[in-house]
Amino acid sequence: MTAINALKLISAKRSYTQQPIQQRRSKLSKRIWEQIELAKARSENRDFAPTRYKSFKSADGTINTVEQRKRVKQWWWEQANGKIALSIRYGSKVIALNAKSNAVEVNTITDLINALNVIKVAVEAGDLDAQIDSASTMLRKGFTK
Repeated sequence: MTAINALKLISAKRSYTQQPIQQRRSKLSKRIWEQIELAKARSENRDFAPTRYKSFKSADGTINTVEQRKRVKQWWWEQANGKIALSIRYGSKVIALNAKSNAVEVNTITDLINALNVIKVAVEAGDLDAQIDSASTMLRKGFTK
């Protein structure tokens, strides 16, 4: 018991839940990562489809799990002037990046990947928390009667 007394002992409880804003940041950061990977795949002329696992109950009552490809919709499009526009989405809502703008304009796919990386860092740092919170509130309003 003398060896344990040399340690600093505390009474602590582990938290298994995240704060709501941290969950929203994490969700958006994951979606931005998917967009980065999708843009990299498009620049290399390959397909990108992450997988997810889906469980279902068969007729005999057993639960089976299958791996399915997840569809990722791209958040960017080519404009008439040949440049690429990118909007950031939280669910089905477009997030305003500042008071006047809701999209980023870039020249090439590599610029698009760089812009997505910058936005991902900003989301993880908490720079877009107010916009994420308002988009989340608007989404929740759509589910109430």
